[in-house]
Amino acid sequence: MHFKKKHCVAMLLAGGQGSRLKVLTENTAKPAVPFGGKYRIIDFSLSNCVNSNIDTVGILTQYQPLELNEYIGNGQPWRLNSSHGGAQLLPPYADLKGAEWYRGTANAISQNISFIDRYHPDYVLVLSGDHIYKMNYAKMLRFHIEKDADCTIAARTVPLEEASRFGIMNTEADGRIYEFEEKPPHPKNDQASMGIYIFRWSVLKQFLLADEQNPDSENDFGKNVIPAILDAKLRVYAYPFRGYWRDVGTINSLWEANMDTLGSDPAFDLQSDRGGKIYARHTALPASCFAKTADVSESNVAEGCEVAGKIRHSVISTGCIIGEGALVEDSVIMPNVTVEPGAVVRHAIVAEDCVIGTGSTVGGDQTGAPEERKITVIGKQQQIAPGAVIAPGEIM
Repeated sequence: MHFKKKHCVAMLLAGGQGSRLKVLTENTAKPAVPFGGKYRIIDFSLSNCVNSNIDTVGILTQYQPLELNEYIGNGQPWRLNSSHGGAQLLPPYADLKGAEWYRGTANAISQNISFIDRYHPDYVLVLSGDHIYKMNYAKMLRFHIEKDADCTIAARTVPLEEASRFGIMNTEADGRIYEFEEKPPHPKNDQASMGIYIFRWSVLKQFLLADEQNPDSENDFGKNVIPAILDAKLRVYAYPFRGYWRDVGTINSLWEANMDTLGSDPAFDLQSDRGGKIYARHTALPASCFAKTADVSESNVAEGCEVAGKIRHSVISTGCIIGEGALVEDSVIMPNVTVEPGAVVRHAIVAEDCVIGTGSTVGGDQTGAPEERKITVIGKQQQIAPGAVIAPGEIM
C-alpha cells in the first residue's frame, strides 16, 4: 500500500503503568486518567499535535489499554481520523521473532520503525502522554530545521534543588548541547528535558537499530540513545519552552495541576483558545443545575452536574451530584461521583463513579508546607459508607 509522504510524524508514548498514581491507575492507563473537569491527560498531547498541523500520530499503548483505546477510538474528536495518517493505536505485537512488551521508551519506537517508514517522514516528534501543557510543536520544528539539528530536545528551567529529578542539559551559548545527564545527583544547571524530542528520522532510525543490538542498553532515550547521539558528535540542541508544563506522575502533582486550572495564569486557561484549543471526546450533557442551596466559589463545575451543596476551590467533573449540606473543598472530583447530603470532602481526589455516603468525611484541612500535603485518594467505583471517616492522606 502506498502512503503519502509526511514532513513530520509524531510518536506518543502512552504505555506507562503510572504506579505512583496508585489506585487511580490500577485499571486505567495514566494518559486516560480524567483531568480538569472534562478532559483526560492524553488530550493535551493530542491537541497540541492538531494545533501544530501534525496529522499523523502513532499512540504506543501497553499497560491497561482498554479504556484508553476506547476513548481515542478513530481519533475524530481531535480531527485525527484522516485516511492518510490520523491517530493510530500501536500496542506491542508479535512478529517472526515472537511477542514482547515495550522494554523502554526507545524500544517502543524501535518496535514501530515499520509504521514510521510507511510515511517516509523527514522528522519524527517523540512525546509523552502524561504531561499537562499547551505547546506549538511547529515552532520547535522550525527551530530544529533552522539549527540543522539531528536532535532537538524541549527544555524548561526548573529550580536547581529539583533538577536531579530530570534529564539535565549542559549547553553552549547558542543552545547546542554538549552533555546530557539523566537525573544527575549533582546537576550543573537548571535546564531540564521535558521528554519532548524531534529527530531527523534517518538519524533516529540508525541509532535505534544500534541500541537494539546493545545487550547492556536499557533502551531508553535519556539514558542511552541521546548520549549515543552526542558521543557521535552530531548536532543536538535545546529548545527553550516558557509556557506552563507539568508532569502529573504523582498524586500531589496531579492534584496541583488540577488546582492550577482554577488560577489566573493565562498560559493555562483551559476555557480559552489561547495557545490552542484542547479537544476531548465529550458526551453531550445538559448544563449543570444549581439548587437554591448551592454555594460555589473559585471552582470549575463541568456540564451535567447537580449541585445543592457548597463547593470551594475545587474541580467538579461531568455528571457529578453534590448533595444539600455537603461540602467539597480543595478537591478534584472525577466524573459521575455522588457526594451525598452532609458529606465533607477536603484535599482529596475522588475517582470516577464513587459514592461518598451521607455525613461521611473524606480527607481534611492541610496546614503544613506543600511538600507535607496529604491528599486523600478514593479509587474508582468506591462506596464510602454513611458517617465513615477517611483520614487525610489515606488511599483506598
